[in-house]
Amino acid sequence: MILMIPNQATIIEVGPRDGLQNEANYVPTENKISFIKALKDSGVREMELTSFVSPKWVPQMKDAKEIVNSCLDESRNFVLAPNRKGIERVKETSVSAVALFAGVSNSFNKKNSNKETIQLLEELVALVDELKRDGFFVRACISTAFYCPYEGKMTLKDTLGVCRTFVEAGVDELSVADTIGMATPEESYNLFHTLKSEFPNTLLTAHFHDTRGMALANIYACLTAGISRFDTSAGGLGGCPFAKGATGNVATESVVYMLERMGVETGIDLEKLMKAIDEIEPHLSRSIHTPYRSLHQKEASAELN
Repeated sequence: MILMIPNQATIIEVGPRDGLQNEANYVPTENKISFIKALKDSGVREMELTSFVSPKWVPQMKDAKEIVNSCLDESRNFVLAPNRKGIERVKETSVSAVALFAGVSNSFNKKNSNKETIQLLEELVALVDELKRDGFFVRACISTAFYCPYEGKMTLKDTLGVCRTFVEAGVDELSVADTIGMATPEESYNLFHTLKSEFPNTLLTAHFHDTRGMALANIYACLTAGISRFDTSAGGLGGCPFAKGATGNVATESVVYMLERMGVETGIDLEKLMKAIDEIEPHLSRSIHTPYRSLHQKEASAELN
């Protein structure tokens, strides 16, 4: 059987923001900057650098301004800004790409922003309009697109409705997430195939958590649906503070390894990516044990012996 899949894929590295936001240890600013620069050196050309959120709620991101001032370059550097106050802070910097987010689930949105989905979307649509008029690239992150930890399975109709609201508002990209890692390959194919048909002029990115070990299978399913953009996190770092059980994002190294073995070019050097992970690990509260990294360490140790 011959499947028509893209011959190139874009990796959007979310480790510095999504990966570190719930880290128990505060990672010093200089170490975050070194991590980001090492990731860029590996070939990453799109990245979530940080988020402009309340330091009270997400203290790990309190150095957002320092991060962007040190790490902006010619590549596409996203920052997350969940509300108007965050957008105002973004506008004090030279950032040109902003990510906003909303869940499909009412319960998730209430936990996350204390707003019903309809109310949250109304506020975000106004912000999208403002950001586009000011020349920003706008990414809409859609959480709980498949399942919600509070409400269970989301309907395709509801997920498409949230996506359509953002597309009609003028966003450049939809990043659609399996927030708690429950999606199956069949569900992933069906949703992204439908999204590609419905919104052919919008960049579509798949964002999978590997809670149940399904992320790589879901990415493969998305490839067969023609999707070529994937959010990943070096070392599998990350989780969601408002979704119980949402463990780390799919590991960048695992995705890059799989894609390159399949003949799908990513432009990322795995050896340099491993060095970036080695650089951040000493500052984390836990060790990194993704399958590819563990194998890489064993092979490196064998060569030394």
